[in-house]
Amino acid sequence: MKTIKAKSHLEVAVHFSHANVDEMHLKDKNVVVIDVLRASTSIAMALQNGAKEIIPVNSVENAVKISGSLYGDVTLRAGERNAKMIEGFNLGNSPLEYRVDVVNGKSIILMTTNGSVAIVKGKHAKNLIVAGFINLSKVVEFLKTLKDNFTIICAGNENNFCLEDAVCAGRIINTLETVIEDELLLDDGGITCAALDKHFGKSILKMLKTSDHGRYISEIGFSEDLKVCASIDSINVLPMLAGNVLRLQKELPSNSTRKT
Repeated sequence: MKTIKAKSHLEVAVHFSHANVDEMHLKDKNVVVIDVLRASTSIAMALQNGAKEIIPVNSVENAVKISGSLYGDVTLRAGERNAKMIEGFNLGNSPLEYRVDVVNGKSIILMTTNGSVAIVKGKHAKNLIVAGFINLSKVVEFLKTLKDNFTIICAGNENNFCLEDAVCAGRIINTLETVIEDELLLDDGGITCAALDKHFGKSILKMLKTSDHGRYISEIGFSEDLKVCASIDSINVLPMLAGNVLRLQKELPSNSTRKT
């Protein structure tokens, strides 16, 4: 009699805000951080355009403290509060600011209201990558190679649910399901995100324009950022946390034996 091999599975958990997650809960886990508008996009843009590294911090005070110990001519302070550049910083959080002539060869200390804080929460993760629509295929490729359970942290908007991060999480889940043999076991958050992608994912730009944060960003003069953030696979890089620094992923993800 032919033996039928049981199908292995991967467990996927999704959190709609970093505020609901304790950093020790993420210890030794595989973590995907999503902040579509706009930290994920700006981080990817900076690294593609030659930035040496991104140092995420969770407060303006920490940004100032760290920058004081680094060489000023090769270090930029970047970030936002309420989507606007922080006074005294070199850059805001618009991906269009991170041009080659500005960031090439530089270390960038990044403080944003949601994205950088979510990344810092995952500092004890086994693997942590930064995802958006702009590098979706690179993220899926990484997770396919990883073949291990993972947790998605949607940065959210001021500790609340935001549509664009959830739809992006759903797009990652739905795309990954089409390219792996393993079954994805989704928690309720993952099931919700997968459904949201199927409903809103037909027009990413339209979804961004109608989301709460997308409307706000447009109102304060950054409507062009939405087009950049909506462009699927436009930035072919994968930011990965190494220690406390984000750099381009160059090695295969670390893996471990998982339960099936």
